[in-house]
Amino acid sequence: MMHPYKPKDVSTCFPGRRIVFAGDSVTRSLFFAFAHLSDPSLPSEPPKDDYQKKHADHNLHSPEGDINFDFYWDPFLNSTRIKSMLHGDQTQGEKPALLVLGSGLWYLRYPQDSGGLAGWEGMVDQTFAAIPQALPGLADRVVVLPVEEPVISKLSPERAATIHLGDVDAMNSDLMHRVSRMSKGTSMWGPTPLPTYPIAIPTILNKMLLEDQTQDGLHFSSFVLSQQANVLYNFRCNEALPKYYPFDKTCCNSYPQTPFVQLFILVLILAIGPFVRFVGPHLVAYKPTIAGFLPGNDYLIPLTIFGGVVGLNFLADRTAIWMKEQKQFDPWVFTGLCVLSMVAGLATMKGKDKDMGLLNRDQTDEWKGWMQLAILIYHYLGASKISGIYNPIRVLVASYLWMTGYGHFHFYYKKADYGMLRIAQVMVRINALTIILAYVMDTDYVFYYFAPLVSFWFVIIYGTMYIGHKYNENTGFMFGKILASAAVLTYVFKSQWLIEFLFGILNRFFAIRWEAREWMFRVTLDLWIPYVGMLTALAYIKAQQLNLTDHPRFPMALRTTIGASVAGLVWFFWFELRQPDKFVYNGWHPYISWIPVLSFIVLRNCTPYLRSVNSRAFAFVGRCSLETFIMQYHFWLAADTRGILMVLPLGTAWRTLNMIVSTIGFIYVCHHVAEATGWITNWVCGTPRKARIPPPAVQNTQANGRTEEAIPLLPADQIGAPKANGSSKTVVFDAEAANGGPSEPGSASGTGGQTVVAPRPNGDVPQSPAGRPRWLERLAERPGSPGPGWSPYIATRNRVFGAWEEAAAQNPGLNLTVKGTCILVVLWILNLVWPS
Repeated sequence: MMHPYKPKDVSTCFPGRRIVFAGDSVTRSLFFAFAHLSDPSLPSEPPKDDYQKKHADHNLHSPEGDINFDFYWDPFLNSTRIKSMLHGDQTQGEKPALLVLGSGLWYLRYPQDSGGLAGWEGMVDQTFAAIPQALPGLADRVVVLPVEEPVISKLSPERAATIHLGDVDAMNSDLMHRVSRMSKGTSMWGPTPLPTYPIAIPTILNKMLLEDQTQDGLHFSSFVLSQQANVLYNFRCNEALPKYYPFDKTCCNSYPQTPFVQLFILVLILAIGPFVRFVGPHLVAYKPTIAGFLPGNDYLIPLTIFGGVVGLNFLADRTAIWMKEQKQFDPWVFTGLCVLSMVAGLATMKGKDKDMGLLNRDQTDEWKGWMQLAILIYHYLGASKISGIYNPIRVLVASYLWMTGYGHFHFYYKKADYGMLRIAQVMVRINALTIILAYVMDTDYVFYYFAPLVSFWFVIIYGTMYIGHKYNENTGFMFGKILASAAVLTYVFKSQWLIEFLFGILNRFFAIRWEAREWMFRVTLDLWIPYVGMLTALAYIKAQQLNLTDHPRFPMALRTTIGASVAGLVWFFWFELRQPDKFVYNGWHPYISWIPVLSFIVLRNCTPYLRSVNSRAFAFVGRCSLETFIMQYHFWLAADTRGILMVLPLGTAWRTLNMIVSTIGFIYVCHHVAEATGWITNWVCGTPRKARIPPPAVQNTQANGRTEEAIPLLPADQIGAPKANGSSKTVVFDAEAANGGPSEPGSASGTGGQTVVAPRPNGDVPQSPAGRPRWLERLAERPGSPGPGWSPYIATRNRVFGAWEEAAAQNPGLNLTVKGTCILVVLWILNLVWPS
């Protein structure tokens, strides 16, 4: 991947240094482009009218970095000055940070004066023999430019008579043969900082030439030259610049060595599952009280999967095992991928024979799924620079936040459960993967902005609902409380000093270094849409209570609302396409994003049929939308979202195949890590594990075709957690309860919910999250007769596993508040010891 260099980067790389170019007119054009990239005030091309000034030496100075740029006009590279420089003459000035030599076409253009190919070969012999002897005093790095491939059809008749592509190819082949001995020392961390051979030949420069970017066939436009100059900057400076995220400089660069603390966390995450699997039984046998602090058998596979996925992210984006490449936007590819996604979604539509209700679980999963696919395509192709695409994508992010406001409000208004358990479930489920990746990848928590944003709004909604919650049934009070919350938050974020003060406290006392300006941008861009979601939920609940759907004028009101929704969507797209750029649209977005969001909801739910059908493909992606949003940073994309991961070692010519293979693997991994994170959340929060084999007597929590929570804020694998306000049932499988023994601790509902303790059917074997038989349970079985491979050691080990759950039940370990405190303290300590 190429880093787009800017003047600040150049001044960091070459402070007070000297850059030297020497060669013909092609080298001279590249020289001016190179200098202009470092300082826009410098000329980007040589004088056009004065022949003497064109074919002369040039000196440029950039005051920003105190950098001197020297060009020596020597089209044959055989002048006394060049020869003395190559033989170590120090009188030419201080050692250059970069020496660039270019010649070849003038040997072909004037064969009588130069000796043609033979003369060029002799010059190359002398140059390549002298450079190794003159190092290291010659320059920090030496680049010999390949002979430029001209556009023959555009050459003048005089040039075309002597310059032939065959000769150019022969010259470049000769150059590459001379450097074929260059050491290709690489490691999994990337290429070695310096090759053992002292000369670099950037052959990629010829592949960057475009026929429509030249008029005379030899000298190309400033666009091509600036890209070529950027290649030279990447070659010389990538290894010299500080190495921190985003790691978007993979060309000519090595990844930094992983600090001990970061490596320790990675190893810990990878090893926790296997460690508990093999060492846990022995620890429990030695001291049974330890069992309450270890994850049970059911959580070992999820922990192993979670650790493996985190390790996979590290290998993908912090090592050179897989290549990375630049994003390339193509409107036809973008349109084609969107159409294919839509076809896949429509082809998997499935209907039910009853009205599933407004914003039922399947529908919201579908909604999250197609939005996430659109966002993934947008990120993969780097479409953020296209305002007409960027603006609707902003609405999709606003839709997620609208769902956050609607779903959490609906839960707290209906359930009134303000306990610590719900807070822990939501925060751990949303942030577990994000926080772990922030440390393992050495990035920033706010860098994965979606999880912090959703967590922030959950805290705001919780606080809004909790204050005066005894009076939440009063519509006027509730409405006023929402408006007051919005007003206070608006004041806080419009007062920039207050956020900077709070972030300063986090930095001073907790070593949390977040960028206040970036966080304010993320929050204020969608400052009011969560409140719109809360108001929508309040209006919907009140409409249900008042039975407004039974009103004789409701059909007319519905038709009016549908018409207004169609008009709202049409107006939005008309408006956003008329904006000059995305920055202007960002100013309007907080005020108008609710229009397309509410319009879509009305149109998607306007008939019973639409409420009863959903796309299985979209819903599948929607159930792991959080993981796809976060993991795309490192495993599907690369360089912290700046590039694309190349999982196939076939080069850029196989981009389509690479996209297909990487996408399948990406969705597969995200699906499994979503399930694993749900299990880990249950373990951390101490909630009952979900049932894996439902008995015939399981009660359906749906009533009248509507789910008990319109927009679930927790994954489906946490439905076994205790519910509040006793209308729901928690089905807990417990073998001991089936035999008259005590039920599993924590299985009873804590606030009046009804718990149904159902035995497992005889002969059934519980299955792992991946659907495989639980090998730990098989080890815990006590067969009546020893089988093949039986030994006293295995028998002893099985007895220990069999007693594990009993020991854990008798020693439940830390309560939820203590667990949360311990986690925060550990994170604080990591921040303090983390290398800056």
